Amino acid sequence: MKEEKNEKQEMTDRGVNNDLQNLKELAEDSIPKLKSNIHCLTIIGQIEGHVMLPPQTKSTKYEHVIPQLVAIEESPDIEGLLVILNTVGGDVEAGLAIAEMINSLSKPTVSLVIGGGHSIGVPLATSADYSYISPTATMTVHPIRMNGLIIGVPQTFEYFKKMQDRILSFVERTSNITKKRLMSLMQETDDLLNDMGTILIGRQAVDAGIIDDVGGLSDAISKLKKMVDERKQKQET
Repeated sequence: MKEEKNEKQEMTDRGVNNDLQNLKELAEDSIPKLKSNIHCLTIIGQIEGHVMLPPQTKSTKYEHVIPQLVAIEESPDIEGLLVILNTVGGDVEAGLAIAEMINSLSKPTVSLVIGGGHSIGVPLATSADYSYISPTATMTVHPIRMNGLIIGVPQTFEYFKKMQDRILSFVERTSNITKKRLMSLMQETDDLLNDMGTILIGRQAVDAGIIDDVGGLSDAISKLKKMVDERKQKQET
C-alpha cells in the first residue's frame, strides 16, 4: 500500500514538473498529446554550420537535424515528414546537406514556408516532394555571399561559382524553375537596396516555379496524408 502511494506521488510530481517545464518553455501548462504517423521538423532562424553562432541568435543546428532525419527514415511508426520553414538562411554547406538528406528520404515529404524562406532556405523548401508557401511569406533569392577575409585571387571566385552552381542545380532538380530563370532572379538589382536578388511574396514564388502551391498548415497536412495513403496503396499492390 505504501509502495502504491509512493508511485502515485512520483507520477504526480513528474506531471507537475512537466507542466512547469512547458510553462517555462512554451508559456503553456500543457500541450496536446497525439500519436501521429507524421513527424514535424522545424527549420527556424539561421542555419548554423561549422561555426557556432552567438547565443542570442535563434538558430537551427545541422548536427541536430541530421540524426532526426536518419531516425525518420528508420522509424516504422513515421510515414511522412512535414518540414516547416521560417529561416533567414545561413551556412550554405550545412543547409545544402540538410536539403539533400530531406530530398533523399524514401517517405513522403511536404514543406511549408511561413514568415520567410530566404537564401539557403530556398533549396530547403524545394527539397520536399511537395512545397507550400503561406500567402504573406517571403523568399529572397540572391547570389552566394561571404563575410570576413576573402583572398582576392581567381580561384576564390571560381570556388564561389562552383558553390553557386551546386545550389542552382539542386533547385532546378527539385522544383519547376529553370537554372537560367533562377539566375536572372538572383542578378536583379531593383528589389534589394545595395544588393542583388529578388524578393518573392507568396503567390510570386509559385508563379516563378520555385514553390508548388500557396497554402497553410491544413493544406500541407492534408497533402502529406494523401501522399502517405498513395504510398501505402502502391506498396500493397
